[in-house]
Amino acid sequence: MSPDLAVTSSTPFSPAIVRVGVIGIGNMGSTHARTILSGAIPGAELAAVCDIRESMRQWTAEQLSPNIAFWSDSEQMMQSGTIDAVLLATPHDDHARQAMIAFQHGLHVLVEKPAGVSTAQVRQMNDAAAAAPNSVFAIMYNQRTNPVYRKLRELIQSGELGEIRRMNWIITTWYRPQSYYDSGGWRATWAGEGGGVLINQCPHQLDLLQWTTGMMPERIRAFCRFGRYRDIEVEDDVTAYAEYANGASAVFITTTGEAPGTNRLEMTGDRGKIVIENDQLTFWRLRESEPEFNSRYTGKFGSPECWQCDIPVEGEETGHPGIIRNWIDAIRYGTPLLSPGAEGIHGLTLSNAMLLSTWTDGWVELPLNEQQFTDELEQRRQNSVYKPGSTVEPEDVPADLSGTFK
Repeated sequence: MSPDLAVTSSTPFSPAIVRVGVIGIGNMGSTHARTILSGAIPGAELAAVCDIRESMRQWTAEQLSPNIAFWSDSEQMMQSGTIDAVLLATPHDDHARQAMIAFQHGLHVLVEKPAGVSTAQVRQMNDAAAAAPNSVFAIMYNQRTNPVYRKLRELIQSGELGEIRRMNWIITTWYRPQSYYDSGGWRATWAGEGGGVLINQCPHQLDLLQWTTGMMPERIRAFCRFGRYRDIEVEDDVTAYAEYANGASAVFITTTGEAPGTNRLEMTGDRGKIVIENDQLTFWRLRESEPEFNSRYTGKFGSPECWQCDIPVEGEETGHPGIIRNWIDAIRYGTPLLSPGAEGIHGLTLSNAMLLSTWTDGWVELPLNEQQFTDELEQRRQNSVYKPGSTVEPEDVPADLSGTFK
């Protein structure tokens, strides 16, 4: 089995058509619905969509198909018997709750990133998934389909890079103007999204850090700045430092307020260095490991012989459709999942720890004190400018009615 894939579950597999219901018809939900409706996902049928806005009923008939069932109540849809699986593209805070309801009704689940807002709620979701072994549970970490990151993982897992020593990721290509945040009252608020750049833009990078290396840090010290560049209440600038059990360290820098941005990942092991930038992977490979060279060398200024290697990166990035296709194949045939849903908690742990470190002005040890994080977040939600439960604001609904939640 490929190291990129994980066994799904004990589902009694069948090649029958999988009837999918998409919950949340915002930017991402409508995109996923169109993907399935187009026939791009063999074995999947768009059977229903669900959105709390009644206006989306007409949109569904006009923009998707009048034959697609429309529901305004997600639980009623999930217990109707008319679908086999749900794709959740609702606000972050709803992911865990809706997934758990789906598991109760024996449905398969694909959840958009992030898995949730807090690891406490995501842990409950994972427990519910474990208690429903016939449900195939995946998360939309579409960057796992990128052949560059798949190759990076392969080089690390095979030992080509040696023991990881240092990781640096500067990811500042998430530029967002004030008008983006002003487009919805829920955007960039503690009550509406549960965070800023870490929870909305960076879940993919936080996932890739641990997915490619197989490592989680022991402790994190972070410096998040809230509303540094924009008039928002959540973090839009982050610098974090992490330490690992083997002595490795990592620096993670991100923001939505800089232009032009940089996306550069550098990983150093005792057998060389890998840099990913501009969608290119470069491997500087040592002829012998640094510890081996150091143990035998007696000169003053020597260094290990280094080769710049041309590493073939094959395949195409299949993105969101690739994750959906893999999920459907797992349901139908037992194909191993590329992005198991239970793994969503790992990247979220990193973002929760970064926020908690800033709020408490100190180091955060892992495993995370989930109750402490929840309490700190709740304080900020109580004081948030956004109050959940109000009617959808007009600016939340673009002219094409397709951009509410993401």
